[in-house]
Amino acid sequence: MTTLPAILAAPLAITWGPNPEIFSIGPIHIRYYSILFVSGFIIGYYIFMRFFKREGLPVEILDTLLYTLLGSAVVGARLGHCLFYEPAYYLSKPWEIFMIWEGGLASHGGAVAILIALWYYARKYGRRYDFDYMWLLDRVGVATPLAGALIRLGNLMNSEIYGNPTDLPWGFIFTIRGETLAKHPTQLYEALAYLFTFAFLMLLYWKFLDKLKKGTMFGIFMIGIFGTRFFIEFVKEPQVAFEQGMTLNMGQWLSIPFILLGISIIVYSIIKGSPAAIQNDADIKKAKTKSASDNIKSEADKIKSGKSYK
Repeated sequence: MTTLPAILAAPLAITWGPNPEIFSIGPIHIRYYSILFVSGFIIGYYIFMRFFKREGLPVEILDTLLYTLLGSAVVGARLGHCLFYEPAYYLSKPWEIFMIWEGGLASHGGAVAILIALWYYARKYGRRYDFDYMWLLDRVGVATPLAGALIRLGNLMNSEIYGNPTDLPWGFIFTIRGETLAKHPTQLYEALAYLFTFAFLMLLYWKFLDKLKKGTMFGIFMIGIFGTRFFIEFVKEPQVAFEQGMTLNMGQWLSIPFILLGISIIVYSIIKGSPAAIQNDADIKKAKTKSASDNIKSEADKIKSGKSYK
């Protein structure tokens, strides 16, 4: 029950305490988090189907991509939590690493595992269908922010990973966790930031793909997701005891390499990047023909104008 001091401290705060569980059948418990987590990958599957159809790739290889992403995300996120946040505990009880239902997933670990899995996928199918690793990362970077937003909404339904006390009118009192003070709903902050990143990247893909360089979309994704994560962590409560008193917490330290990688990829794409759209043999031949035609026209114009060569 919310106390009177808490109500007076944040009179417009939102009292939040939903049951994280939707229903259960015997030992099987269906939770909002699980539904939202899986939904992100399913929606991403259909977004990728649009990408593949637009760029002439067979949708039959999408099933493998879905299983690759889902499996690597779960395994990597679980290992990331166990090794980054509570290594001493899980190394002393390694069997509990497999107890995913007990909770504990870290997005940075999932990101590393997904990058490795996508390299394997691109190596297996890319040469056959004229795409490479960075082409695949660009498209994953477009679809992933939506999945990330749904996962953060799942965190909200679990009343977890929230922020420090606040007197702002949109503060949440997470009663299921025994809180009596309004806290920053950092899950919503991140979800909104991810949705903005998703909308921006979708606009780039559908309106400006022919003008983009390979790597640009993925670089923006890395900066947008991990950059906002870095700043939101300043108002987030410590996730584990050792973060108490740290200037930068574990989530921020883990975000920095991804931000730097995103910046590096964008710089490289601007300087040496190839076209973001798939370039098959016909496209390359057409581009070379156009370039040659433009050169001939330019020389003819010079001759007509009487300009001399230097």
